[in-house]
Amino acid sequence: MKSAVVLLAGLFAFTAYYVYLPLPSTVSEPWRLMLLDASFRAAQQTCNLAHYLGLGHHLRILNFIIGTFDKLNPQHAEEVKITDTQFDGVEVRVYEPPAKAEENLRRSVVYIHGGGWALSSTRGSFYNNLCSVMAESLDAVVVSIEYRLVPDFHFPVQFDDALRATRHFMHPEVLAQYSVDPGRVAISGDSAGGNLAAAVCQEMSQDQNKTGGFKLQALVYPVLQAFDFNTPSYRQNEFAPVLPRFVMVKFWIDYFNGNYEFAQSLVVNNHTSLDVSQAHPFRDRVDWTSLITPRFRKTYKPVTPTAGEVEILEAIPSLLDVRAAPLLAEKQVLRLQPKTYILTCEIDVLRDDGIMYAKRLEDAGVEITLDHLEDCFHGCMIFTVWPTRFSAGIRARDSYIRWLRENL
Repeated sequence: MKSAVVLLAGLFAFTAYYVYLPLPSTVSEPWRLMLLDASFRAAQQTCNLAHYLGLGHHLRILNFIIGTFDKLNPQHAEEVKITDTQFDGVEVRVYEPPAKAEENLRRSVVYIHGGGWALSSTRGSFYNNLCSVMAESLDAVVVSIEYRLVPDFHFPVQFDDALRATRHFMHPEVLAQYSVDPGRVAISGDSAGGNLAAAVCQEMSQDQNKTGGFKLQALVYPVLQAFDFNTPSYRQNEFAPVLPRFVMVKFWIDYFNGNYEFAQSLVVNNHTSLDVSQAHPFRDRVDWTSLITPRFRKTYKPVTPTAGEVEILEAIPSLLDVRAAPLLAEKQVLRLQPKTYILTCEIDVLRDDGIMYAKRLEDAGVEITLDHLEDCFHGCMIFTVWPTRFSAGIRARDSYIRWLRENL
């Protein structure tokens, strides 16, 4: 009996130690967030072990686990019509709100889901619920793009899928088919989907034969650069819930089908050290000492090694490709971007990516709304239904939809 009590006490102590994570005092529902993070970490570590044992790629196994969990709550607004189809060979899910008596042209949102270019799906409950709520709340046609995922496909496949599907939808005859007003279309996405949305928006803004464009872009905690993994937000949130710094670095490596041996070197910015000439043209475009305010800079100093590893960019040149890192785009491209909304979270390694992009767009003459949420964490906007319902997620989603309603 005594040994059983000791064993239970030890198990309880270990569980508490594993689950506990220091969080800022501003966080609402801290223990719920700790449990979410511990669950995600446990899943990742299990998948990493399976990968090591040769049972399958860790991202493929992790996506299976997420997909299984995702089926627990397949909610969506019943009034919204959902159709799975293909746009130029790319799978998409189209959400159409109920028809109204006065059949006017509707606004529309092209949405690209997040998940590190490797996880989640338009068909899972997280994004199915989000897009259904958007379609109903905005009375909008929402097109959610099911781009192909890492590890089966790597950059630039995800970008190409998103671009092809979006260009197809923007054809006048397709917009007419869905009763969409060509002057009221937005492109949007969260996290890696925000990366793809920004990159597609930049690419399409430069189309020579462009007949119409996006009225807006709305980016939710987007990942926008792999140049500097030592911005203040990367360091402040190095071990933050859901997306710690090292996990984000590994997502980048997987996206480019790179070598994990480079991971630690990327963390200390050896790929963009002063002796790496390929990095020189981009330094001013990611200079957070001038692009973010003292409130976010705090006391952090830039990490720019004098000598690094030139071979990293030789092996993974896509680290500096603007299609993968939209923050690196030239100013003349930024001038072409539409009115923009960027949502950032304080508890997020990607906070400064969004803030820097907002500043660069603003300096290029683009109208910007930067919506910074102090008590929110990366990924929160999709956590709005049981069993992962967070008040922070509801606030983020409602703020995002409110801006779209008022501006689209």
